[in-house]
Amino acid sequence: MAASSLFQSSRFSVSPQPKPTFRNPRSNGHCSPIKACASPDLSTTPQALRHRRPADENIRQEARRHSSTHNHQGFSARYVPFNADPASTDESYSLDEIVYRSRSGGLLDVQHDMDALKRYDGDYWRSLFDSRVGKTTWPYGSGVWSKKEWVLPEIDSDDIISAFEGNSNLFWAERFGKQFLGMNDLWVKHCGNSHTGSFKDLGMTVLVSQVNRLRKMNRPVVGVGCASTGDTSAALSAYCASAGIPSIVFLPANRISLAQLVQPIANGAFVLSMDTDFDGCMQLIREVTAELPIYLANSLNSLRLEGQRKRLRLRFYSSLIGKYPIGIPRRGWSVLRLQMPIPSTSITNRTGLCLLLKNCNGIVEEATEEELMDAMAEADSTGMFICPHTGVALTALIKLRNSGVIGPTDRTVVVSTAHGLKFTQSKIDYHSKDIPDMACRFANPPVQVKAEFGSVMDVLKKYLLSKDSK
Repeated sequence: MAASSLFQSSRFSVSPQPKPTFRNPRSNGHCSPIKACASPDLSTTPQALRHRRPADENIRQEARRHSSTHNHQGFSARYVPFNADPASTDESYSLDEIVYRSRSGGLLDVQHDMDALKRYDGDYWRSLFDSRVGKTTWPYGSGVWSKKEWVLPEIDSDDIISAFEGNSNLFWAERFGKQFLGMNDLWVKHCGNSHTGSFKDLGMTVLVSQVNRLRKMNRPVVGVGCASTGDTSAALSAYCASAGIPSIVFLPANRISLAQLVQPIANGAFVLSMDTDFDGCMQLIREVTAELPIYLANSLNSLRLEGQRKRLRLRFYSSLIGKYPIGIPRRGWSVLRLQMPIPSTSITNRTGLCLLLKNCNGIVEEATEEELMDAMAEADSTGMFICPHTGVALTALIKLRNSGVIGPTDRTVVVSTAHGLKFTQSKIDYHSKDIPDMACRFANPPVQVKAEFGSVMDVLKKYLLSKDSK
């Protein structure tokens, strides 16, 4: 998962009288202004951006200075049992507690004070978030922290660890949609165009920022650990390195690409390569974090999911629907993010996926390894450079399009979770036709030719004729 920032902090101040709702000048005016006693600080509006910070002050120092002059904004969030009734107060925890499970042993979720957020209408939030796009004021240049009020509203900007992640482009897959699917409104959300090359950055900036806050509060956190097959460890190690926090990574030996392995190593993580699979690594990290002051960074931790899901959802609304309702899309467009088979211990993924499918009237499709590799090759041939996981989503899209579930004019978004550069060996093997029991129908190997003019001309003429006949 919009660049953000403002030369003034976007903190909200409590004043005796409400300030007017900041309206989007492009709004059609159908929504009435919603006023509240605690209004967001309008010093973050474009009119307040005319000054420059002092030359000897960096952007974090500037945020710190503004932080000292503004009160907390009045929004809040807490941990509650997963899928709990929003009105229930039977069990909840502060985000400053180190807790991963409910009393019953179930997963936790981050629940926001929705009544406080609803005091301001969609036009207000759109105007506020849009006013932060493209800025470098800390921390709003991040696609996650530009929406800080909806992510971790109570964290101090000085505690945030960010690489200005997010803001990845929505790519109009014009040629792929037209040539292979007969579609005219197909989009690919390239989350791999982020700091460490995957959407995991969106959640890790939230988790590591909260860990940074906990350490400043002298909570018992020495380091942060995860089990990973690549992307999680890359994101964790990068953000921990930026914060100066030790990171510990459990990896299954010989089961991830070299491009993924080198990221945590280069970022200084303490990497343990284990003779087991992801499930084995996950079991061990859970046991270790229960005994040592190591904070668990896997998706069992709901802070990770909070950054990932909120960022993607709001960006879809902003870019494609043009509004910021508080909810989730149910009709009129489709989102595809179908992943590889989920490991048995990935309870969070399975539970979250089931809830998402139920809420959105979703559909499950499957893809063989050959189908996903062919889909990846087809997409790459139209100018993309996607990961195998996106090949799964594209395979599902092709099947749903062929069955008529998705129509030729349906606006459809495929979430591409990682950059293809993390999986170059799989692409090399495919185009070399070096994958056992796979036809590699769209392989494009280099042509061997003698280094002489006549031979080169013969090959080029044959190639150009083949293209001209299509």
